[in-house]
Amino acid sequence: MHTFIFKFSLLLLFITSPNPPAQQEFQGQAFYYSKSKMELGNWGARLSEVQKKQVQERLKNRLEKNYVLDFNKAESVFNEEEKLDAISGATDSWGSYFSRGEQYKNVKDNKLVQSQEFYGKRFVVKDKLQEINWEMTSETKQIGQYTCFKATASIPTYDLTWYEFSWGKLRSTTSESKTESSEEPEEKMTAVEAWYSPQIPVSHGPGEYWGLPGLILEVSAGNTVMLCSKIVMNPSEIVEINAPDKGKEVTIKEYEAIVSQKMKEMRNNRMGRSRP
Repeated sequence: MHTFIFKFSLLLLFITSPNPPAQQEFQGQAFYYSKSKMELGNWGARLSEVQKKQVQERLKNRLEKNYVLDFNKAESVFNEEEKLDAISGATDSWGSYFSRGEQYKNVKDNKLVQSQEFYGKRFVVKDKLQEINWEMTSETKQIGQYTCFKATASIPTYDLTWYEFSWGKLRSTTSESKTESSEEPEEKMTAVEAWYSPQIPVSHGPGEYWGLPGLILEVSAGNTVMLCSKIVMNPSEIVEINAPDKGKEVTIKEYEAIVSQKMKEMRNNRMGRSRP
């Protein structure tokens, strides 16, 4: 009888307690590495095989990268691991101007917050997550200990590369602004293949990819493949998942306009100096 009263008292205390013990929040950490094929175009056709290998070695930091994705049910932060240049021993500062910065995604609130640095100025790019219309299939394969399902999508290339820059992109933008034709230029699309695992029931993925009923462990898009090499579920040390907040707040369109304007100024200044 005394035992029953004791157990009942403990149960009543737990029910009426204003602050019951909180359960540990579901959390995970995924490690990815990516490889990109080198595209040298017409210029590369004039190089010897030895020269191509030298260029590839010089660009290794941009062709092979490592990333970490920290995530809980609703949020994730995706970061590139900094790596020293294979030749000079320095970090690739120029390449970092046009690389993806620290990226925060909130799939519940449909929110993207990405940190970008350009010519000494820091920006916080805030926008909506791009919509991805995935086509899910029944095809499966094993990645490590996880059974993964295949999904495909066709995504506007701009949505995947808005933070990047190329002189060709600048020329394209300039020529479009000078064209008086009422026809809109055809939107370039990128074919994407993703493999996700329902065994990890979150809608996160590396980079710009999200929205599947399981963590994306592998994704191929254009000339780049990104593959998960390690997953740690509920790590012993809780990692705080916060959106970057240092820098001028801009939208994706505003950030791209700032970069394009700066690069136009650099090009015009360089052309001015080259004139007699």
